[in-house]
Amino acid sequence: MAQALTVGLRGEVTIKVTPDNTAERFGNAGAAVFATPMLVALMEQAAIAAVAGCLAPGEGTVGTRVDVQHLAATPVGMTVRATAELVEVAGKRLVFAVSAYDDREKVGEGWHERYIIKTASFLEKVAAKAGSGI
Repeated sequence: MAQALTVGLRGEVTIKVTPDNTAERFGNAGAAVFATPMLVALMEQAAIAAVAGCLAPGEGTVGTRVDVQHLAATPVGMTVRATAELVEVAGKRLVFAVSAYDDREKVGEGWHERYIIKTASFLEKVAAKAGSGI
Protein backbone atom coordinates (compact mmCIF):
# COMPACT_ATOMS: atom_id res chain seq x y z
CA MET A 1 0.00 0.00 0.00
CA ALA A 2 1.29 3.46 -0.92
CA GLN A 3 2.09 5.98 1.77
CA ALA A 4 -0.47 8.77 2.28
CA LEU A 5 0.30 12.07 0.55
CA THR A 6 0.50 14.39 3.56
CA VAL A 7 2.29 17.54 4.64
CA GLY A 8 5.62 16.76 6.29
CA LEU A 9 6.89 14.14 3.84
CA ARG A 10 10.62 14.55 3.31
CA GLY A 11 13.06 13.57 0.60
CA GLU A 12 16.82 13.82 0.42
CA VAL A 13 19.47 13.34 -2.27
CA THR A 14 23.21 13.91 -2.35
CA ILE A 15 25.76 14.48 -5.07
CA LYS A 16 29.53 14.77 -5.17
CA VAL A 17 30.74 18.00 -6.79
CA THR A 18 32.87 17.09 -9.83
CA PRO A 19 34.17 19.08 -12.81
CA ASP A 20 31.13 17.79 -14.74
CA ASN A 21 28.60 19.63 -12.54
CA THR A 22 30.42 22.91 -11.97
CA ALA A 23 30.55 26.31 -13.59
CA GLU A 24 33.23 28.99 -13.51
CA ARG A 25 32.60 31.50 -10.75
CA PHE A 26 33.39 35.20 -11.08
CA GLY A 27 36.23 36.31 -8.85
CA ASN A 28 38.38 34.08 -6.67
CA ALA A 29 40.58 33.20 -9.67
CA GLY A 30 37.62 31.78 -11.58
CA ALA A 31 37.41 28.66 -9.41
CA ALA A 32 34.98 25.99 -10.56
CA VAL A 33 32.02 25.66 -8.14
CA PHE A 34 28.73 23.71 -8.06
CA ALA A 35 26.50 25.21 -10.76
CA THR A 36 23.14 26.79 -9.90
CA PRO A 37 21.17 24.70 -12.46
CA MET A 38 22.59 21.56 -10.85
CA LEU A 39 21.59 22.81 -7.38
CA VAL A 40 18.03 23.45 -8.56
CA ALA A 41 17.90 20.01 -10.21
CA LEU A 42 19.13 18.38 -6.99
CA MET A 43 16.40 20.11 -4.98
CA GLU A 44 13.82 18.96 -7.53
CA GLN A 45 15.09 15.39 -7.17
CA ALA A 46 14.66 15.64 -3.39
CA ALA A 47 11.05 16.77 -3.89
CA ILE A 48 10.40 13.84 -6.24
CA ALA A 49 11.91 11.46 -3.69
CA ALA A 50 9.65 12.87 -0.94
CA VAL A 51 6.45 11.79 -2.70
CA ALA A 52 7.60 8.84 -4.83
CA GLY A 53 6.07 6.28 -2.47
CA CYS A 54 2.71 8.06 -2.48
CA LEU A 55 1.93 8.03 -6.20
CA ALA A 56 -0.30 5.48 -7.87
CA PRO A 57 1.04 3.31 -10.69
CA GLY A 58 1.25 5.41 -13.86
CA GLU A 59 1.46 8.68 -11.94
CA GLY A 60 4.43 11.02 -11.75
CA THR A 61 5.05 14.67 -11.04
CA VAL A 62 6.08 17.59 -13.18
CA GLY A 63 7.78 20.68 -11.81
CA THR A 64 6.34 24.09 -12.52
CA ARG A 65 7.67 26.85 -10.30
CA VAL A 66 11.10 27.02 -8.68
CA ASP A 67 12.16 29.90 -6.42
CA VAL A 68 15.64 29.06 -5.14
CA GLN A 69 18.49 31.21 -3.88
CA HIS A 70 22.03 29.91 -4.35
CA LEU A 71 23.62 31.14 -1.13
CA ALA A 72 27.18 29.82 -1.22
CA ALA A 73 29.72 28.32 -3.62
CA THR A 74 30.72 24.66 -3.25
CA PRO A 75 34.04 23.60 -4.78
CA VAL A 76 34.94 20.33 -6.49
CA GLY A 77 35.40 17.45 -4.07
CA MET A 78 32.68 18.39 -1.59
CA THR A 79 29.26 16.76 -1.25
CA VAL A 80 25.98 18.64 -1.58
CA ARG A 81 22.88 17.29 0.21
CA ALA A 82 19.46 18.60 -0.82
CA THR A 83 16.30 18.13 1.22
CA ALA A 84 12.67 18.80 0.41
CA GLU A 85 9.71 18.89 2.75
CA LEU A 86 6.14 18.83 1.48
CA VAL A 87 4.47 21.89 3.04
CA GLU A 88 1.23 22.11 1.05
CA VAL A 89 -1.06 19.69 -0.75
CA ALA A 90 -3.83 21.35 -2.77
CA GLY A 91 -5.40 18.68 -4.98
CA LYS A 92 -2.73 17.80 -7.53
CA ARG A 93 -0.55 20.79 -6.59
CA LEU A 94 2.36 20.07 -4.25
CA VAL A 95 4.56 22.75 -2.67
CA PHE A 96 7.92 21.93 -1.11
CA ALA A 97 10.35 23.87 1.06
CA VAL A 98 13.80 22.98 -0.28
CA SER A 99 17.29 23.51 1.05
CA ALA A 100 20.80 22.30 0.38
CA TYR A 101 23.98 22.01 2.42
CA ASP A 102 27.56 21.20 1.53
CA ASP A 103 30.18 19.91 3.95
CA ARG A 104 30.51 23.41 5.49
CA GLU A 105 27.29 25.41 5.24
CA LYS A 106 23.85 25.99 3.76
CA VAL A 107 24.27 26.59 0.02
CA GLY A 108 20.69 27.05 -1.15
CA GLU A 109 17.09 27.41 -0.06
CA GLY A 110 13.69 28.19 -1.48
CA TRP A 111 10.41 26.74 -2.73
CA HIS A 112 9.51 24.25 -5.43
CA GLU A 113 6.07 23.47 -6.86
CA ARG A 114 5.11 20.21 -8.61
CA TYR A 115 1.88 18.80 -10.01
CA ILE A 116 0.78 15.17 -9.99
CA ILE A 117 0.23 13.92 -13.54
CA LYS A 118 -0.76 10.77 -15.38
CA THR A 119 2.62 10.14 -16.97
CA ALA A 120 1.48 8.54 -20.26
CA SER A 121 -1.11 11.22 -21.10
CA PHE A 122 1.29 14.00 -20.13
CA LEU A 123 3.99 12.61 -22.46
CA GLU A 124 1.43 12.30 -25.27
CA LYS A 125 0.49 15.97 -24.86
CA VAL A 126 4.16 17.02 -24.88
CA ALA A 127 4.79 14.97 -28.04
CA ALA A 128 1.71 16.46 -29.73
CA LYS A 129 2.90 20.00 -28.95
CA ALA A 130 6.38 19.20 -30.24
CA GLY A 131 4.91 17.79 -33.45
CA SER A 132 2.73 20.85 -34.04
CA GLY A 133 5.64 23.27 -33.75
CA ILE A 134 4.14 25.12 -30.77
